[in-house]
Amino acid sequence: MKIPFKISLCAAVCSGLLMTGTAQAANWLMLQGTEPGGAERAKLWGFIQVQYQHDTSDPNAAGGYVPPKLIGPDLESQSTFNVNRARIGVRGTPLPLDGNVNYFILAEFGNNGITSADNAVARLTDASVTLNHIKGARVRVGQFKYPGAEEGLQAIHVFDYINFTQVTNQMLLERFPNNSFTTDTPPQTLPPAQSLSGFDKPVGAFRDVGVQVFDAFEVNDWEHSYAIMMGNGNGLNFSDRDDHKDLYLYWSSEMRFGGKGARRDGLKMFAWHQNGKRSYDGNNDGTVETYDRKRTGLGVKYLEKPWRATAEYMKGDGMIFNGPDKPSFGLVPPSVGNPNHPANGLKAEADGWYVEGGWYIPNSNWEIDARYDIYNRLTDTPFELKFQTFTLGAQYHFNKKMRATLNWQMRDFEAIDFASGAGPNGNLDGVDDLFSVQVTAIF
Repeated sequence: MKIPFKISLCAAVCSGLLMTGTAQAANWLMLQGTEPGGAERAKLWGFIQVQYQHDTSDPNAAGGYVPPKLIGPDLESQSTFNVNRARIGVRGTPLPLDGNVNYFILAEFGNNGITSADNAVARLTDASVTLNHIKGARVRVGQFKYPGAEEGLQAIHVFDYINFTQVTNQMLLERFPNNSFTTDTPPQTLPPAQSLSGFDKPVGAFRDVGVQVFDAFEVNDWEHSYAIMMGNGNGLNFSDRDDHKDLYLYWSSEMRFGGKGARRDGLKMFAWHQNGKRSYDGNNDGTVETYDRKRTGLGVKYLEKPWRATAEYMKGDGMIFNGPDKPSFGLVPPSVGNPNHPANGLKAEADGWYVEGGWYIPNSNWEIDARYDIYNRLTDTPFELKFQTFTLGAQYHFNKKMRATLNWQMRDFEAIDFASGAGPNGNLDGVDDLFSVQVTAIF
């Protein structure tokens, strides 16, 4: 069933949502990078997210499945329970004689792309120190979230949906190729005989190791923020594979309506840019090649309870992820890898956008959400793929720190230059609805 028809079925439910919650017009640079005056020396905090997901997709003609039809990160089933996030951290002001120094430490114990690649029991996601001595130029050093797209920069435990949009998941949530060429994993019958994820490194988790200069300025009812960061460009891997550094730029301007912290009402406009290089031996010949990786985006976010609305456009050039079954980003033999093959994601382009909205039902604990996102992958090649997803969601807030989220994702994935059943569509045909429920508890 195509998405436009499904949208028409849900029109009565969704009308008005995409024009208008727990989402926030929050300033994530300040919330995740600084501590208020008089902060505790060590504040323990964290959250747990437990979920169930069920994928209704059909296999290909030979009975095989590809990753869009299986539940990650294990990619072994179409129906599974998972403790997808279990994070615990400490933050505060370590020096009582100088409240201008803050620290932030966070570790992941859940089963997701951060821990599953190398079967890690836990992995450190954040370890940073912020120096607030210079007015207008706070300095943050260590490993932390880089400034960028709203879905990546915001705190995940207050994210209004269970899964990211396709454009954020595929184009921004960086996967790092193995050090040398690794053959693609073919479609698998269930249970799979081999893992469909061939990557041996964790996802980037929207983080990097580096130094960031940032701050926020108040002008009447407006708050303007900026960030400039230099990082290794190697995600959660502490080391750097080469001498190239990534540059991150960010700006936001927000008209504040009221409230504070992660639940602040306001209208925020933002833009960001990332520019870096990645080194990779795609031919296994000992010669390391350098590939550009650029990402750019801009968006707007509105929150004034009971309404919420967000829209964002993003574009990518180079290092375009082609799926967990393609750890060399779609390089195709002959020989070992063919960097000139038209399906090569290392040199390709992509773009996408989403619009979403929510309504916090007055005098109740319920919130209704709706989101539509499009991701165009390998746009400059004959193998261009279009991923369309329409999501209906509901959240029930037991209290301020615990909620249940339900999502229904209606998906339509296709290679636009191929007939049904031909080329990539031989595996994309049959992608269907994804149902999920998640419980979040914050402490």
